[in-house]
Amino acid sequence: MPYKNKIYVCFDADEDMDYYNLLKAWNKNENFDFLMYNAHELNNLREGSKEETIKRKLKERLNNSKLMIVLVGKNTKYLYKYVRWEIEQAIELDIPIIAINIVKDSNGKYNRNVDENNCPKILKETTALHIPFREKIITKAIHEWPDIHTYYINKKEIGSKIYTDSVYKELNL
Repeated sequence: MPYKNKIYVCFDADEDMDYYNLLKAWNKNENFDFLMYNAHELNNLREGSKEETIKRKLKERLNNSKLMIVLVGKNTKYLYKYVRWEIEQAIELDIPIIAINIVKDSNGKYNRNVDENNCPKILKETTALHIPFREKIITKAIHEWPDIHTYYINKKEIGSKIYTDSVYKELNL
């Protein structure tokens, strides 16, 4: 059985790569508490690989993951070939999921709740934590969510979860 210490990041590689790269930059920057053992650093995927090969390699990465982050962008709910498949695999493998909203509202802020306009239905119907794209809350969620997720699953409390306003106040967000 593989040692599960990785974080699997699921996102729209065509539109949301900047957010993924920012997560990686926070990870490398010692001025941030952010720490992410990136599952995408396992096994190489070559451009032009067949879908079955890609999914097999992605499944290997998921099997080594303790947590999945889904970057919820403008197109995420429309991506079935890989993104939805990856989410389905995480649910099947009982990997805790953090949905990070990367679309700003009319006030220029990231949504702290479920992004009703952009979040895939499958994420709304499973036990996933929904948070904004902010380093402090992401760091907190990475540390806490796996245990909290287990608590909800054991109590059979399925459905979307959010942090209360007091958590954001505690982090000065």
